[in-house]
Amino acid sequence: MGMKVLSVASEAAGLVKTGGLADVAGALPAALAAQGVEVTTFIPGYPAVLAKLGKAKAIHKWDALLGEKARLLAGKLGETKLLVLDAPGLFAREGGPYSDASGRDWDDNWRRFAAFARAAADIAGGAVKGRSFDLVHAHDWQAGLVPAYLKLAPLADGHIVPSVITIHNMAFQGYYSADIFPKLGLPPEAWTVDGVESYGGVGFLKAGMQLADAITTVSPTYAGEIRSVEFGMGLEGLVLARSNRVHGILNGIDTAEWNPASDPHLAANYTAGKLAARTKNKRAIEQEFGLDRDDGPLFIVVSRLTWQKGMDVLETVLDHLVGIGGRLALLGSGDAEIEGAFLSAAARHPGRIGVKLGYDEGLSHRLQGGGDAILIPSRFEPCGLTQLYGLAYGCVPVVSRTGGLADTVIDANPAALAAEVATGIQMNAVSHGALAMAVSRAVDLYAQGPAWKRLQKNGMAADFSWGASGAAYAALYRQLLEEQG
Repeated sequence: MGMKVLSVASEAAGLVKTGGLADVAGALPAALAAQGVEVTTFIPGYPAVLAKLGKAKAIHKWDALLGEKARLLAGKLGETKLLVLDAPGLFAREGGPYSDASGRDWDDNWRRFAAFARAAADIAGGAVKGRSFDLVHAHDWQAGLVPAYLKLAPLADGHIVPSVITIHNMAFQGYYSADIFPKLGLPPEAWTVDGVESYGGVGFLKAGMQLADAITTVSPTYAGEIRSVEFGMGLEGLVLARSNRVHGILNGIDTAEWNPASDPHLAANYTAGKLAARTKNKRAIEQEFGLDRDDGPLFIVVSRLTWQKGMDVLETVLDHLVGIGGRLALLGSGDAEIEGAFLSAAARHPGRIGVKLGYDEGLSHRLQGGGDAILIPSRFEPCGLTQLYGLAYGCVPVVSRTGGLADTVIDANPAALAAEVATGIQMNAVSHGALAMAVSRAVDLYAQGPAWKRLQKNGMAADFSWGASGAAYAALYRQLLEEQG
């Protein structure tokens, strides 16, 4: 059974990216094509997107899309079919997708992404001649109102199609004050706990979770965690109420883009059978970060420097890490206070800690290809991709036991080591003591050359391609279409 799916996402790799959402939205079309599902990606027309789209055909117009003029452009990025919302009043501005150049969120984000969702519902409903879809897949809060418009304000004489919403991170909910509700173009009856109302305001993600036909998270463990107060971020009651509609589907990675045997960013390519070649990459990282050249373990971090990622705890462990012979190369940006703490640590330990603030895609590849272990002490992690890249590159993950980290990394406990199945190191708590112990375990295992090499080879042998995940999404889509009859 072939089907056509409209994937609605505020970012997609190859066009615009701030995090893992872009990687998933970018990878899904190819993953689902293998399952007989044709995906068209719908994305806002930010300047960067329009520049990459080039000459594109306008196939639809809105005179007043939540008060703004807009056009729908059709194009392709490689083999991926694209629809782009060209609405200059909403998206033609410098800065990132959600904030200005100083990092301050745009005041009208509610209008920008409500209009984006309204347009998606129109497209799915059949507003564009010659474009029909069987199902809509919305991603995160930015597309959270799509199921609301489909269910509560459908296009007149439009098609009725089922919808799926994927939660990439429950911490970002798109919550706004009640005074925006009259401006959304939803009927009065939408203002209810069974509609878009959430704690007295409008909840974009909550609306999608309430009204979509299925909810997915990006790992099975996270699907269970968000049923609790600790991880549910105020929406755990809704998750429990709709638990039969919640599915955990683990993210995959693009194994063509992330392949150490062919990665053009690396100083030396290698395979699990030729791990010695990684040394050249390690030497390159040492030089790039101004680190001492030695044979001790090189830890890396590629992360947002935030509380969620446990970076405040990692900063307290750095003296210990250096004291037991480790070094650190860090790439990331985030909270100014945490950034400052890492810069101070680098000044305190010249040659042992190197820090580069910001993000550099090529450098992130080089770090995975040259680092010995990647530190990911997240307090919560819906899926995580950096640990998957680490596994693929023989850069052993040291992680907290949560979300997708728990689902993808096998702890190097005595039983797993004896069975030769371990792929990394897990810790139960995100605390100074737990992280210090995990780092010590890594240093000890690294000193046992053959044991460490076994961890690397096990990780590189794991299959985290999109094959199984694509099949799971396709099966869910088919289930929803069968239910619709």
